[in-house]
This record gives sequence, C-alpha cells and structure tokens, in this order.
Amino acid sequence: MSESSAEVVAEVVASAAAASAAGAAGSWRRATGLAGAAIGVLAAGAAAGVAIERMTVGRGMRRKARLALDAAGPYGTLRGTPGKAYADDGTELYYEVDEVEPDAGPNVSPRRRRLFGRKAPAPVTVVFCHGYCLSMDSWHFQRAALRGVVRTVHWDQRSHGRSGRGVAQTRDRVPVTIDQLGRDLKAVLDAAAPDGPLVLVGHSMGGMTMMALAAQFPELIRDRVVATAFVGTSSGRLGEVNFGLPVAGVNAVRRILPGVLKALGQQAEWVEKGRRATADLFAGIIKRYSFAGRDVDPAVERFAERMIESTPIDVVAEFYPAFTDHDKTGALVCFRDMPVLVLAGVQDLVTPSEHSEAIADLLPDAELVLVPDAGHLVMLEHPEVVTDRLADLLTRAGAVPAGATVSGYGSTSSTAQPR
Repeated sequence: MSESSAEVVAEVVASAAAASAAGAAGSWRRATGLAGAAIGVLAAGAAAGVAIERMTVGRGMRRKARLALDAAGPYGTLRGTPGKAYADDGTELYYEVDEVEPDAGPNVSPRRRRLFGRKAPAPVTVVFCHGYCLSMDSWHFQRAALRGVVRTVHWDQRSHGRSGRGVAQTRDRVPVTIDQLGRDLKAVLDAAAPDGPLVLVGHSMGGMTMMALAAQFPELIRDRVVATAFVGTSSGRLGEVNFGLPVAGVNAVRRILPGVLKALGQQAEWVEKGRRATADLFAGIIKRYSFAGRDVDPAVERFAERMIESTPIDVVAEFYPAFTDHDKTGALVCFRDMPVLVLAGVQDLVTPSEHSEAIADLLPDAELVLVPDAGHLVMLEHPEVVTDRLADLLTRAGAVPAGATVSGYGSTSSTAQPR
C-alpha cells in the first residue's frame, strides 16, 4: 500500500472519531459508513487500502458480477451432522461433524486412496478452528478433501457464523478474551469429541484459541491431542503489526482506533448501512489483505468477502481489543512432544509470517511451511498446499497410514517451502 493510501485511511478513521465527538448526525452517518468499511476489515484481517482499478468499473456491473458469483460458487456449501455445545456463560456454540465413510474394502474411494492409501484411518477426530470474522466454511477445501476419510469437527466461534452471540458480552458487557475462546473450544470438544485422540487445526484466531485451551487445560493436550496445526497465527505481540502501513499511517490508526471501534460498535445500524453502501470499496480491501496472488478465483474472493461482511460491526469491535492483549507464548510448551505443522503465507499482512517463525522457533521439531505467494487466507488461496501438509501431519502423528500428495481440491502450487 502506498503512503498516500495509508494517509487517506487514517483520515477516514480520524473523521469518524471527530464526528462522534461532535455528535452531528449527518456527518456521523457518512463517517461511520466509510470507517465501518475500513475498520471492519482492518480488524478482520484486511486493514486499509483498495485497488484503484475497481473504481473504474460501473457499480451496476460489479453488483451483477457479485450476484453471479454468489449463485455459481460452490464454496461454503458443505454441511455435516449439526450439534450444539454451550459455553460456560451459556453461549450456544454451533458445530458440525463429518463422520468416516464405512470401510469399502478393496473398493476404497479415490479420495481416500489419494490421501492415505488403501488402509482405513485410525479413529482420530480432526477439529478445525476458524479465524476472526470468518466461519467454519473458511475450511471448505480442506473439509472437501478429508470428508469421509477421517472424522472431522467444524465449529463456529461465539458471535460468528451459526453460533449465538456471546452471552457474557451482550448481557453482562464482559469483554471478549482469547481465554474465553479457549474455554469455548473445550465445551465443543466435550460435546462433539468427548473421547479419543484429537488433532487440532487453527487459523489465525483459531490458532490462538488452541493456545488458550492449552494454557487452561494442559492435561487435555497431554492426554488426548496427538498433533497440531497452526495456520497464519500468532502467540503474541499483535499490537506491533503494521498491516503494511507506513509508520506514520499505522501510528495514526493506533492512536484513535480504540475510541473509533467503541463508537462504531455503539452505532452498529448506521455502520452496517455504510458497509453496504461502500461494498465495492469493502471488496477491494478484503482482496488486498486476504490474498497475495492476482489469479485467485473470483468466486473464492467473493466467498471470503461474504464471510467477512456477514460479521456485524459490533462483533468486529467487540473482539478486536482481545488481540492486543493476546500472549500465549508460554502455552506453546504443551505442544512440544507431538507432531506440529506451522504454516503461513509470506505475504500475510495481518499475522505476518515472522509470527509463525517465532512459534516454530519455540517448537524445534515442528514443520515450518512458508508459502511465498500467499496472504492471510492461505487455506483458500492455496488449498492444495494446506491440505497436503495436513495429510502429512496426520501421517506423522500415526493417525493414518502413509499419505500421498493431495490434488484436485483447488489451484495447484509448488511454492510451499518447508524448513
């Protein structure tokens, strides 16, 4: 992003804060509309900046294109056996289970044979934890590849996807913490996978959730978790991430961001209208901060856009402060004695790959995979790389027989660099 673009974003955020202080209804609505688009995606993993070429295409044409992609895209359509768990504050947590297909003997499916050979996998449950402002559907490609091959659990974090709004937040005004998300994951495990070996897979906030689980329930990790995958995540120091902004721009945003987010959360209705009105700007921001390559399937881009824009601005505001406080470096020791995959996009501007390298440094036996031409949503941008490394992780954990390279579940890439 250019310095001038960053300054524009800082000015947008500043104008929202000024409008809030002034209390002028008209200017507030205009400001929160623009700031809602910028800040909503900043917090979701898309910061601030937009491709100028999007502004040269007719709005009506872009709207028709979005509708066509919504109709044609198969992403996020996979469904499993639904279930509900309840967090310690009563929040309803939605999950789905995909069971293993019955043993077909010599007629094993091509998908299972491609992943793990002809033998049936061991009775392990793979639990997928999604990131901030996403949903369980963000694992679409990996779910498609493993569907019927190994038991999987996909769940929506509180206030995301099909899960209920956080009771403690809406009733008691208790701030969201990463520790709370760790306890939420424990509730899902108790309901969906109460016994047997586990493999935990987390992207971004999902990986932080797994660290919080380990910090509070180390005995569960020791006794049941046989492998772990951290994808595009961080164990701390997220307050130092600059989202690709120059120093002046990021410092300006950091100074006023807490106040603006609080104000936006209190004016959710107006902000949501603003986000809809600036949908084209919003889409450009998501593309810039979710993906690195220029040849991403437009239907995948639109899929990511739908997930992020479906997260209400008050939820965006509610969760954002938790990341500044997040520090679970000490909990990583719980994962030292098991196979671990640490994977990240080199061009991730949200949780930079240096954060993944720091995790791998503390887990010397972990496999570190860096994907040079990938951004924050690496599991959607290069699904075959992520799925292939997950299959290998399951093999290393002894959960499945000798694996093979996965193909046919997304674009092909050979750019992953294991260390």
